[in-house]
Amino acid sequence: MDEIKLAKVENVRMIDRYNTKNPTVGTLYLTATHLIFVEPDSNKETWILHMHVASIEKLPLSTTGSPLLIRCKTFLSVTFVIPKDSECHDVYTSLLKLFQPVSINKLYCFNYQPNKDDFPKNAGWDYFKLEAEFKHMLVPNEAWTLCSMNEKYELCDTYPRQIYVPKEATTLMLISSSRFRSKGRLPALTYLHNNKASICRCSQPLSGFSARCLEDEQMLEAIRKTNSNTDYMYVVDTRPRINAMANRAAGKGYENEAFYENIKFHFLGIENIHVQRASLQKVLEACEQKSPTMSAFINALESSGWLKHIRSILDTSSFIANAVDKGVSVVVHCSDGWDRTAQVCSLAQLMLNPYYRTIKGFQALIEKDWLAFGHKFSERCGHIQTDAREVSPIFTQFLDCTWQLMSQRSEAFEFNERFLLILHDHVHSCQFGTFVGNCEKDRLDLKLAERTFSLWGFMANHLNEYINPLYKPNVDEAIKANLAPQCIKFWRGMYSRFESGIHPREPLGDLLLDSKEHCNSLEDHVQHLTKRIASFKNYISKSAKKLQDATSAPGKVSKELPSNEINDNKYNYDKKLSELSAADDDHPLKASNMSFASLSLSAEQSSPPQALPEEINSVAVDWKPMRNVTTCSCSTPFDQFSKKTHCWRCGDIFCERCIDKNVALPGHDSGKPVPVCRGCFRQMQKQSP
Repeated sequence: MDEIKLAKVENVRMIDRYNTKNPTVGTLYLTATHLIFVEPDSNKETWILHMHVASIEKLPLSTTGSPLLIRCKTFLSVTFVIPKDSECHDVYTSLLKLFQPVSINKLYCFNYQPNKDDFPKNAGWDYFKLEAEFKHMLVPNEAWTLCSMNEKYELCDTYPRQIYVPKEATTLMLISSSRFRSKGRLPALTYLHNNKASICRCSQPLSGFSARCLEDEQMLEAIRKTNSNTDYMYVVDTRPRINAMANRAAGKGYENEAFYENIKFHFLGIENIHVQRASLQKVLEACEQKSPTMSAFINALESSGWLKHIRSILDTSSFIANAVDKGVSVVVHCSDGWDRTAQVCSLAQLMLNPYYRTIKGFQALIEKDWLAFGHKFSERCGHIQTDAREVSPIFTQFLDCTWQLMSQRSEAFEFNERFLLILHDHVHSCQFGTFVGNCEKDRLDLKLAERTFSLWGFMANHLNEYINPLYKPNVDEAIKANLAPQCIKFWRGMYSRFESGIHPREPLGDLLLDSKEHCNSLEDHVQHLTKRIASFKNYISKSAKKLQDATSAPGKVSKELPSNEINDNKYNYDKKLSELSAADDDHPLKASNMSFASLSLSAEQSSPPQALPEEINSVAVDWKPMRNVTTCSCSTPFDQFSKKTHCWRCGDIFCERCIDKNVALPGHDSGKPVPVCRGCFRQMQKQSP
């Protein structure tokens, strides 16, 4: 590529801020998609995807070379000291062009090609349909209907084509309400609870100090009437009151309770994207302190305000969830209805409905409330060169709030922390087309479903990595967040995940999941062996009976054996064979080629006894303990954030790159494909007919 001026630099030092006296020396490779640092002694590789780079800073020259500081959106911070300043400059200028393309068509997803056997290009794109998600809520119904006015995005170009509105809403009401709302984002249904209470979302009204719109007022009244439980509903403005007041001066603002009947209006005080961006930057500064003391770290974290913002989002979401749970409908907006509104609407649903706490349900929630309703992923994540003031960690905060809920109620969630981290990283990676673009219309115009792969298709191949072993499907219908200050935690696994020395060797969730998988494998194997033993017993019993009948020669009176002897299959088998061998040469059975095997196999068709050793050896009874494993067989070292995976056939431990095959084992009763290493996969391919 023209952008790459220098593809390889040797004798580069990688500095770990915890080990500045003994930096690692290796080779730095610059490819079209990644920056790769290889340590020759340990064979450890550090891969940095260009799309994950948040900033590049060329530091002042030192006696050992020219330092290059790279900060990533995954919260990795690394310094490479390159011997020659000219080489450092070449790497620096190349990365500046590669990490943030000018055009959206230059993103990684348009060139990414997985292995042919991984998953097809169309996998994942058809997993979620908006109509199907609303059918889960029994919509359309007698109160709510599908509006066809946005089929060509004429009503609102940042909304989905299918929007659901009250049946009472007329065409005039919909058009006028859209014109009276910022960016045309009129009130539309996003969630209907089983008690008829709903969550609708929109943007702020263009009310200024005195403007009003009768049709918009009628629209909100129509929403209220869809719920017969109460004679009022809440309108929640997620902004601080002072921000909303400032917007009134610009001709925008909020609903006037004097004009809108039967509503109770609430400001709930979540700060804007600029405050959140600055707050995260301070969190990173707290994490990057060279020699942090307890007080220095805690003070820096406190001054960032990050945990206060997380609590504020959870507080607003809890207010909405509690109202809906009590049968009161809620209309939610912020300024434009695609940042704070997306956060609190999706979190409220997460609290209310156990479906959204499953892997499939959580993905559906993202598809509906973030992708379909127009959260501006490409702008907020800085996918391409754009106004830096539009970048903000809105989706990161949503995942953080989800993690807070998981920490408080781990048994209520089907997925684990790794699931959230994978989502976070791939929202920024642009490896898949799922999160590219700012709204549904953008994604259709870019033809992403035809030109790129879907993240959901990729994740479907790795579901076993995301399972929470503590999950209880029958947990309470609704869960509540504990908003006590002591319960809002710093998410070390996200913001400090690349820091060595502060994590356990194996996350507890990984150890529990590994133990659960081992138990599942053994139970499946026991089930298979139990059935095989039962079938062999049946063979022997039937064979003994046939032999007994056959040895009763014509004209001779056979002695009736006691029933306990007939049931002793081994005794019967040995006795009948000895009788046959001692019989005269003209014994009727000696002339025939009768055998136990032929009797048993003809009695009942099943896999032959010769297959039994293969079935037994195909399942590892003992799995290698995780604790002392430091490297994979391919020499890749394991660290605190790389997952160790067992091969279910040999029981050894491998990295994710070496255990990329799933096959059904002959010794398992279920026939379910399970992870095996490449060596075992090749052996099984040779053994199969």
